Amino acid sequence: MQTIRDLKIGGKRVLIRVDFNVPMDEAGNITDDLRIQTVMPTIEYALSQKARVILCSHMGRPKGKRIEKYSLTPVARYLSELLDRTVPLAPDCVGSATEKMVAAMKDGDIILLENLRFHAEEQKNDLEFAEQLARLADVYINNAFAVSHRAHASVVGVTTYVAEKAAGFLLQKELDYFHRSVDNPVRPLIAIVGGAKVSSKLGALTNMLDKVDAMLIGGAMANTFLKGQGYSVGASKVEDDLLQEASRFLADAGAKGAKVYLPVDVIAADSFSAGAVNKQVTIQDIPEGWMALDIGPASAICFQEVLADARTIIWNGPMGAFEMDPFAQGTRALAHTVATSHALSITGGGDSNAAVKKFGEAENISYMSTGGGAFLMLMEGKELPGVVALEN
Repeated sequence: MQTIRDLKIGGKRVLIRVDFNVPMDEAGNITDDLRIQTVMPTIEYALSQKARVILCSHMGRPKGKRIEKYSLTPVARYLSELLDRTVPLAPDCVGSATEKMVAAMKDGDIILLENLRFHAEEQKNDLEFAEQLARLADVYINNAFAVSHRAHASVVGVTTYVAEKAAGFLLQKELDYFHRSVDNPVRPLIAIVGGAKVSSKLGALTNMLDKVDAMLIGGAMANTFLKGQGYSVGASKVEDDLLQEASRFLADAGAKGAKVYLPVDVIAADSFSAGAVNKQVTIQDIPEGWMALDIGPASAICFQEVLADARTIIWNGPMGAFEMDPFAQGTRALAHTVATSHALSITGGGDSNAAVKKFGEAENISYMSTGGGAFLMLMEGKELPGVVALEN
């Protein structure tokens, strides 16, 4: 796959798909700029080559309507500060006014298009809409790993109409780190998988069984596996329609000799709130009507002992409701263990990244992936539509 360095982009209109879907507070201030910072090397390289840089991104879920709270205006302002130059925001991502703005650009200029998802055609991969985007460009660069698992117009459709296309530095870096950790890892390779739903991760879990040396399962999704093993988990979140599949997964793991570790104790509470009455209990003793909201200290120690020998660690999903202090200790303990490990460590997904940041461990993680869904799709062993489109 070509990268932006392989193309001659000087003086050309370069449309760069980025992911500026960043969290903001009610005042419109960006509260986490990871997704902006990670694409800056590609933007700065394109500007240094005197390309005419056109950035495009989505923000939120406006469902095909122009909703001002999803405008990219705060991002344009933030970019202007980072680059120490004005980054104009186009009135739209397509249309005559935007085309005139692009036509007036000079070498080394930069603009940001307005939210792609103000048009329903973006998520439908509408080819007419994709062709309108392509009119703005001589070169297309995909630098948005986090949406490369989506067959959207700005990710897949646009590549049909732009002859020169390549990956940006971030997309290439994401793929390189994933392949280093999964396809050619230094062993032992340990996967930590948490979060809420088994349904969203069962494919990844199944595929990774053949790749990992051990797997640690925590978070709310562990409840489904525990209930499938016959434990009563009280009022804990469970996907009852997946109990048989969860049991089958554990049976398959046993048949393959794969080591899968589940919690042996939890922090249970009488309600889902920071002020709830809570206590540490074994998985056999979760009270009726109570819910497991974090792995317990014995589970954390067990997981830490497994991680002690790791040389490669992949982590997707927290161990509990870490946003609330009473249920944060399991995730905190693993974050510290992973950060202080000598292993190559990769976190994937917004919650995992948010957790290691909250606990002050981000600087010691080898790589924090910007894409949860795309990361999971790779873990499932599938190709990313956005990457395939660049290679066709």
